[in-house]
Amino acid sequence: MKIIKISTELEMTIHDFPEGTMREQSKALYELIGNGCDIVEHVMPKRLYTMLKMSPTPTRTPGECVCMLIDEEGRLKPNRANLIGSYLYEYDKHGCPILGNILFIGEKMGNSGIDFCGISEENFDCLKKGLVNMFPVIKVTEVKE
Repeated sequence: MKIIKISTELEMTIHDFPEGTMREQSKALYELIGNGCDIVEHVMPKRLYTMLKMSPTPTRTPGECVCMLIDEEGRLKPNRANLIGSYLYEYDKHGCPILGNILFIGEKMGNSGIDFCGISEENFDCLKKGLVNMFPVIKVTEVKE
């Protein structure tokens, strides 16, 4: 199953959800976010669900629910605003931008709670299309950090 990374330079890349233990998966996700990330923040930005129509509720079906991961300490590092993440997070309403690279990943209900996973194929195609359609509009927007 796939995940999506959007950089602060508005570059979208597609990656396989990492395999291995939870620790190995976390390490791989930190490396994808980059800039020395060693702890992630799980973000459920409102417009991801209202505008892009992703599900905010994890189920036993892997990747039906989609969330965003960011660097928990991104505000403490030299990071640029992520225009896509900031818009989905409603920066324009509260003034708090998302800084650094972001990942869109799936969630599922596991035996001991919510687990991260790749995005279901159906949601992946829909999310990718929605994000690509946002790029032309977002590129003309400026976020003040």
